[in-house]
Parts: sequence; structure tokens; C-alpha cells
Amino acid sequence: MGCGRLQDVPLTYRFAGFLLDVARGCVLKEGAELRLRPKVFEALKYLVQNPGRLIAKQELIQAVWPDTFVTDDSLVQCTVELRRALDDHDQELLKTVPRRGYVFNACVTQSSDTVHRTSPAATLARTPLDLPTPRTSLIGREREVDEAVRLLQRPDIRLLTVTGAGGAGKTRLAIATATVIAPQFNAGVQFVGLASITNPDLFLAALAKSLNIREAANRSAHQVLDAYLQDAGPFLFVLDNFEQLRQAARIVGDLLAGCPMLKVLVTSRACLRIYGEQEFPLAPLDQGAAVQLFVQRATAVRPNFTVTPENAAAVAEICSRLDGLPLSIELAAARTKVLSPNAILDRLQSRLQLLTGGALDLPERQQTLRNTIDWSHGLLNEPEQKLFRRFSVFTGGGTLEAAEAVCNTGRDLGIDLLDGLASLVDKNLIQRMDAHHAEARFRMLETVREYALERLAAGGEEAHTRRAHSAYCLVLAEEGNPELSPMERDAWLARCDLEIDNFRCALDYLFDSEGRDWALRLCMALFRFWDMREHLNEGRARLETVLDLAGEGYLKERAKVCVFLGALTTAQGDYSAAERFLTRSLNLYEQLDDRWGIAASLNALGITARDRGDNQAALHRLERSLEGWRALPDRLATARCLHNLANAAKIERDFPRALMALNEATVIFRQVGDRSGAAWSLNQQGDIAREQGDADAAAEFYHRALEAFREAGDRWGCARSLADLGHVCSQKREYEAAHAAYREALTVFAELGHKRGMARSFEGSACLAAAQGYAARALKLAAAAAHLRHLIGAPLPQAEQLRLNENLSGAWESLSETEAKDAWAAGSAMSIESAIQYSLQ
Repeated sequence: MGCGRLQDVPLTYRFAGFLLDVARGCVLKEGAELRLRPKVFEALKYLVQNPGRLIAKQELIQAVWPDTFVTDDSLVQCTVELRRALDDHDQELLKTVPRRGYVFNACVTQSSDTVHRTSPAATLARTPLDLPTPRTSLIGREREVDEAVRLLQRPDIRLLTVTGAGGAGKTRLAIATATVIAPQFNAGVQFVGLASITNPDLFLAALAKSLNIREAANRSAHQVLDAYLQDAGPFLFVLDNFEQLRQAARIVGDLLAGCPMLKVLVTSRACLRIYGEQEFPLAPLDQGAAVQLFVQRATAVRPNFTVTPENAAAVAEICSRLDGLPLSIELAAARTKVLSPNAILDRLQSRLQLLTGGALDLPERQQTLRNTIDWSHGLLNEPEQKLFRRFSVFTGGGTLEAAEAVCNTGRDLGIDLLDGLASLVDKNLIQRMDAHHAEARFRMLETVREYALERLAAGGEEAHTRRAHSAYCLVLAEEGNPELSPMERDAWLARCDLEIDNFRCALDYLFDSEGRDWALRLCMALFRFWDMREHLNEGRARLETVLDLAGEGYLKERAKVCVFLGALTTAQGDYSAAERFLTRSLNLYEQLDDRWGIAASLNALGITARDRGDNQAALHRLERSLEGWRALPDRLATARCLHNLANAAKIERDFPRALMALNEATVIFRQVGDRSGAAWSLNQQGDIAREQGDADAAAEFYHRALEAFREAGDRWGCARSLADLGHVCSQKREYEAAHAAYREALTVFAELGHKRGMARSFEGSACLAAAQGYAARALKLAAAAAHLRHLIGAPLPQAEQLRLNENLSGAWESLSETEAKDAWAAGSAMSIESAIQYSLQ
């Protein structure tokens, strides 16, 4: 039905040598496109569709600005621009009928043909685009968007910085500009919100996270990003709220220097001051647009609001006195829910007069914005003001539960917290975050949050509130310390993903205030999160910092931190550092005569030795660890050590020793009710059968392990068993079954966001392709896996890498040197998403 209707609508109109293409939304003359603002194009389209008749001003306004209040000035400006574009200075095409309207005098012909070129919308649909979706229309910025697009199109401008006061609408303009120009960036457009990041050292991590790439071991984040962007093609970063990260400006310059196809659009309250930067100062809205914005936001909170002869002057004066700043206007318009425009103006006038003597070293617009927020703050009652300033400690938002824990610790708030939050949301001082979370989340605009933080400090509550915030973060982090079921662990990790900025803020405060006790506890509690979510570099940096902060005290805590550092550095393949940290941990635990700690350190040292290929050392250390665990009442730790011992023995091909350890571990896992542990024992028995050449027995063990993992709700375990099942099916030349197993494993790992698991799936699929004789596919997948491991800093252990190389040797030999190198280069250049899609084929 929709296609039939489109065929009945003329797609092009021809008049006076011009062609108006409705489908493409453009006007051409002799094949060249005229540059028209969207509203000017809409006006021309309506005139062309209604030639030869008188069109009243109100009719044309309604056609171009439906359901929106605008003045005649906007229409006059629109016609002036239209005549200029059409070179109609003598009004031969568009005639003005004084006090009545307009007549379009051109002879117009219609056609259902269109210009056969790819439409911007079609191109945009193919462009990797990650931009926030605006919740309101952009008002009064059409000209600025056009100009920003024009500047970004210039080859000599690669860094465009939109500057202006807080609340001037910089972010909204940047999103609109990026949306328009997106088709010209084939490699993608990526928005990166920096408002919650105050530490310049985290800037590169934020860029990497936005692109779903991880830091690499022994390679800087800058090098990782360079490698990702250098050959990607035209790419646009939109960096929002850069002002608190100006020390990172040189990094932006370095990225631009190293990535010739990269352009960067920045929003900031001050320019970056680096070579090649083009500043784009964002002026306040003009009077007509400011009034439009006020009316739009007023009708959002009071649907029957209209501009009348009685309030028109007050509305215009409010917009004038607010300097046309969008945030100020929105806050003022929200008050129409309870106040008339005249009453708002009275209150606003008194506030502006009261605060004209503010700090002279602040920009004038910032003073005005501060006054506006101060005025809005003055409308709150005392309990609401208290909640407003205390909530400002949250970075990246918080839940109702979090607000209760942090903002009302002394039960002195004087208001029901839910009612208080609802009131602040209603007054546009706190925002309900637009996301599909299980719990509602709330956040402050950064300009408002800065003001609230000042109020918090001035009220003498900052230290107490920040400590309460740190305590809440500590409680949340330590909820992951007990033994959780796989489903409980997934839920905790998901919650930590949301609160990562709050964790960072809490750690920064504890480090700065030398809150050693809580800093140690919080870092230790977050180890599992950093490890399982593969924040390896960040976790290592934080743990090293807190280790230095602890000094010579806190022996037990320092020992545990060293164990965690050993685990992270082992995952990064930095075995010398891991050995150093774990030896230090063992020495500390021996000083304390802590038998549990000694056994844990020896276990970790054994894993490190195994992964670096020293199996004899691994077996020796694991045997010592097992001896220690047997003397303790921790049976679960004993079973896990037996599991590690079996793995090391299997690598040494001491299968009887491996099976003996596994059988004992299985009994313990079952006795203590650890279904995932028992499933892992089954899976490792499959590994042993595979090493012994019994593919049928191995497949049976993997199937049993898979079923056990599913019963336990352990999705990660399911994915690992599926990957192992794919390997043994490939050995049996059951290629369809192998491909199905690898596909399912990869799907689960991708859903979990587990990059090391994805890499393992790529490697398995590469071996499958090699076995089937698809050499180029094998090398592409292996390269994609190697690139991914390099990005996240998690190389394969030596023994596994040697085996992979052996499985791929035939693929390398079957291709010419050029073909093999080309296939490897193609796989290395794949994005994670592209590699996933390629592997699933």
C-alpha cells in the first residue's frame, strides 16, 4: 500500500530552470545543488505545489512550522533567503502581496521521475552511526548546522570545536551536525560523552570503550586506537563536554596526526588550543528562536499554554534577559506549570539584580547561567535543596536506592526521597535517564551538577556526602565478593557496568583523601569486575596505586592486592610482572603465617608458570598449594586447585595423574553443591580424552558438560563447552556439526561481551576452515582473533598458541605468500562486528 501511494505523488517539480526533488530534499539548477536551510526548502516546496494562487502568511507559516509559534520575522527571513537562492531580486518568481501574503508566479511542471543518485538517507543507513537520539526538535540552529557541516567538509579542517557557555546547546548542535554529515564518513560516526570523566588519563580508555576495543598489554591505548583508525576510512569522532579534559587536548592532536582519515567534532566551553583547530563559537539563540523554544518547553509541561497579547511581552523579555541560552530558557519555561510568564519575569528580574555582582573572572554567559540555575534553586524548599546538592556527588547517574543511601544517611532529609526526586525531575534539575534499565536512573546535567557541587561545598557537606557515596559504592562492589551463582554474578556485573563512573569517582576521592582502608577494600572488591569485564589496564593501574598508598602497613591487604595483580598481569601475558607480584604476595602471607594466603599465592604462581609454558614449575607449585588447601577446611578451594593441577598434568601428558585429580575434584564439587565446578570437571575430562586421541569419548564428555552448564545457568561455561565440542567435531570431520557448535559459542560469548571467548571462537572456526581446505578463510579468522587478543591485551598461552600455529600451517602453505599475507591483513582489519558476521557465515 505504501509503495502505491508514493507512485501517485510527484517526486520532482520543474520551474524557471530549477528542479525541486522531493525524494532527495534538494533543489538543483543545471545539475548543481542549491544550499537551502530545511525551513527554506519546505517553504519553496509548498509554494511550488501551490503556484499561481494567493497564499496567506498564516497559511505558509502553518505549512512550514506546523503547530509551532513563530513571528512574521521568521517568515520574512525565510523568503529573503529563498529569493537570494533563486536570484529573484525583482520578485518575478515570488511576489509579495502587501499585508496579505505571497504568490508564486512561475510555470511549474510535475514529474514522478527523480534524480538517480543515492539518497542521503540510504547512505546514512549504511553508515556505522552511534549518536544519541534527541528527544526534542532543534530550534533556531539551522544556519549553524549548515555552517558547521560546511566547515567539516573542508579538507583543511579536521578539528572543529564548538565553544560556548554551559547550556548554550553545544551538544544538540553537534549531534545535528553529525547526523547531517554522517553519509560522508563511511567508516563511522561515534559519539563519546565525556561529562562524567574528569581524569585525563581515562580519556583514551573512553574512546576505546566507545568503539568496543580494549587496551593492549605492552601497548599504549594511543597505539591501539591508531591501529584501529588508521585504515578504517573516513571516520568522525564527536567528543562531548571536553572542557574538563583540556590536558588531553594533545592526545586529540596526536590521533589526528596519526590517522589521516579521521576528523573530530568537539564541544567544549573553551577551545583546545592545538594546531589546526577551527573554533566555532555558538552564539545565543536569536529572539524568534528563543521564543519558539520557550513555547515548546512550556507546552510540554502545560499543554494548554499559548502566547497571548497579555503574556507575549513577558515571554519575549524573559528570553531576552536569559541571553537566549537554551538551558536557561528551558528551566524558565518549566516554571509555567505553576507560574504565569509575568510572575516568572518578576522573579527572574529580582534574581538577576541580586546576583549582578558575581565573580568577575567568570565569562558573562556563565554568570547568567549561574543566575538562572540559582533562581531555579531558589524555588526549591529546604529539603529539596538539600537533596539537590547531595545528589551532585553521583557521576553518570544513580538509582533511587543509591540516592537513599547517599543523600539521607542521617535521616535528616526532611522529605520522602521519592517525592523529592520527582520534584527535582519535574523542575528540570534532575533528569530521568533514557535507557532500558531494570531500575530507574537519574542524573544531573553537567552545568547543573557543577552548580550543585558548589552548593554542597559551600554548605560544609561535601566530605560527609562524598564519604557516604564511597560507602555506597563499597557496599555495591562487595556484593560480588561472596560465592554467587552464575546468574547472580551476571546481574552484579551488569550493575557494575552502570556504576563504573561512580566507582571511579569514589576511588579518586579515597585516593585524594588518603582513605586507605576503604580504598583497599573497594579495589579488592572490584577485582572480579575488572577481570571479568576485561578492564585489565584500568584494574592493574588502580591496584598498583592502592598498593603504593598502603605503604608498609596493611600486610594482609597488600598480600591480597598482589594476588589480584598477579592474576591481571598473567591475563595480559606480562609474566615477569606477575611472578614479581605473586612472589611478593607469598612472602607477605608467610610473614603473617596465613596458610590460606600461602596456598592461594602458590595456586596463582602455578597458573602463571603454566601459562608461560613452564609446566614443571606449575606442577610443583600446584602440588604445594594443594598440600596447603588439604590442611584447611576450604574444600571448594581444594577442588579448584585439583582442577588446575589436572590441567597442568594434562599438558605434561601425565593423563593418569590428571584423571585422578579430576575425579577427586568432581566428588568435592558435587558434595558442596557446586554444579558449575562439576560441569568444568566433565569438560576437562573431555580435554583429556581429546589429547589421548579418543574423539568419541571427548564429544560425549563435552555434551554432558554442556548439559550440566545449562542446568547450572552458566552461560560462559556453555559457550566454552560448545567451542570445545566444535573442535572435536572438526577432528571427526563432522564439519556441519562443528560449524553449528562454533556459531552458538560465538553468539553466547558476544552476548556476554566476553572478548577472550570471542577470540577463542574465531580461532576454532579458523581451524575448522583449515581442515576443510578454506585456507583464506582460515587465515582471516585467525588474524581477526589475533587482532582482538592484541586489542584487549590477552594473548594465548604459549602451548595453545603453538597448537594453533600447527593447525594453520597447512593454510599458510596452500596459498602463495602474497595471498596469505592479504588474507591475514583482511582479517586484521575487520571490526569485531564484521569478524562476528564473517565467522557466523
